[in-house]
Amino acid sequence: MAKYFDVHPDNPQPRTIATVVDSIRSGALVAYPTDSCYALGCQLGNREGIGRIRSIRHLDDRHHFTLVCRDFAQLAQFVRVDNDVFRAVKAATPGSYTFILPATKEVPRQLMHPKKKTVGVRIPDHTVTQALVSELGEPLLSSTLLLPDEEEPLTQGWEIKERLDHEVDAVIDSGDCGTAPTTVIDFSGPEPEIVRRGAGDPSRFE
Repeated sequence: MAKYFDVHPDNPQPRTIATVVDSIRSGALVAYPTDSCYALGCQLGNREGIGRIRSIRHLDDRHHFTLVCRDFAQLAQFVRVDNDVFRAVKAATPGSYTFILPATKEVPRQLMHPKKKTVGVRIPDHTVTQALVSELGEPLLSSTLLLPDEEEPLTQGWEIKERLDHEVDAVIDSGDCGTAPTTVIDFSGPEPEIVRRGAGDPSRFE
């Protein structure tokens, strides 16, 4: 059964956050809220966790996982960003955007798109998510909690606990979170491409 953590949305309890992060470091797969609905997350090198996310969401190897980062400095360790992209991404973060960019050697091979060698990155504007990645000290490997054959992502902690009780190790509930997935912008080509229109305003990239 998944452990259930009730976390204050504005002032996350440090002890609770530390407990969750300790479990992530020990291999746990967690469901956690962001500014754009819930996500599944595990530690960057957790191969079993990656497999469990693929299994829960029925994902193939072309799926772009996302590295949820604390800030731009951390993001820049894992993707290559030229000057134009730097300005565009910096202006849109933190926020409800995921950016697909060429991965650096810091990114495990199994997280990259097999042909493009790209990975998704984002910096969320959510207090609890920021507390998690700050305590972890590295990006949280994540994927939107959108179940197979369902059009809407899950947004309620109690429902996630009920439905995924035996498939995740922990559920973090901090009340309301975003209800739409991120807007996804692919910067790996010559021009930015809007892959998914979601919570972030895509007009700045058109």
